[in-house]
Amino acid sequence: MTSRTGNVSKADYYELLGVTRTATDQELKAAYRKLAMQHHPDRNPGDRAAEERFKECSEAYQVLSDPQKRAAYDRYGHAGVGAGGFDGSPFGAQDIGDIFGDIFGEMFNIGGTRRPSRVQKGRDLRHDLTIEFEEAVFGKETKITIHRAEACKDCRGTGTATGRGPSTCPHCQGRGQVRYQQGFFSIARTCSHCGGSGSVISDPCTACRGEGRVDRQHEMQVTIPAGVEEGTRIRYQGEGEAGRFGGGPGDLYIVLRVRPHKFFEREGNDLHCIIPISFPQAALGAEIGIVTLDGPARLKIPEGTQSGQEIRVRGRGVPYLNEHGRGDLVAQVVIRTPTRLTKAQKDTLRELGETMKVENTPTSRTLFEKVKEMFS
Repeated sequence: MTSRTGNVSKADYYELLGVTRTATDQELKAAYRKLAMQHHPDRNPGDRAAEERFKECSEAYQVLSDPQKRAAYDRYGHAGVGAGGFDGSPFGAQDIGDIFGDIFGEMFNIGGTRRPSRVQKGRDLRHDLTIEFEEAVFGKETKITIHRAEACKDCRGTGTATGRGPSTCPHCQGRGQVRYQQGFFSIARTCSHCGGSGSVISDPCTACRGEGRVDRQHEMQVTIPAGVEEGTRIRYQGEGEAGRFGGGPGDLYIVLRVRPHKFFEREGNDLHCIIPISFPQAALGAEIGIVTLDGPARLKIPEGTQSGQEIRVRGRGVPYLNEHGRGDLVAQVVIRTPTRLTKAQKDTLRELGETMKVENTPTSRTLFEKVKEMFS
């Protein structure tokens, strides 16, 4: 998926990093780290394609690693972040020492590697919700049920039976690394006992088995605002999975699916429908009753209305999302020809036909196609 600005196509940031739109901060960082190591100019001297790829990935990571920029991009695409979405720095919203130590320290084996932390942010969740056409137009309150990992109540998320949390790893004394001397060189390796975190759980909680979290079913009330459409994403901050060992919770993204209506179709904030009328109503004009999503309404047919003509009813369309005002109802009138007539009706029409002369001159194919589309 790409977005087009002028004559330049920009790739989707999520596709550039190879992650889903619900990727966590940790998944974004891991994906960027891998691509940065692969395409960094110092690893690809003279390769302009690799340099451009590195810049694109850096731009994508900077936007998506910033919660505010990511929210704007999720909602409006590249237009949402605009020219200020990327400031030219290849390190995004993360601390430069963090990124440098993680990526370039490994590339060139320089600098110290940061000790991994047991603290982990909770995973973001996605819930698909199908709603009726009218509910998308007018909004609704509803309850949903999700399954998520929540902090263990027995140990208060610490993972330990005593509730005091992990203790210092006795093998590395909390450093997360064990050093070995080989001749003149000192080599540091990740501690295999604690996995580099520097801490261990010696008395795991029996309820969560030392994980600090348990899977539970969670029911919550959600608000669908008026004017949403197919594919709208609603973010509930902090309603995702609980973090581990003190990490913050993830977010919940509700993705809307809208069932089609029997006869109304939506184009932006306007509603479109087809209204059949008789020849006398079209010729003489009339005021007829129609059905709208708001209930019954009156539609004025002007004298001499042609089949396929559109009549607009102001303010009977879809509300603007998070704004004031509504779109319109656009009724396309189609003259319906009767298939069964009485003798008296036929005689009347023949008499009328004698007084009305229409030149049956051929017209362009463009008009024919429009009529064809109208009846298809």
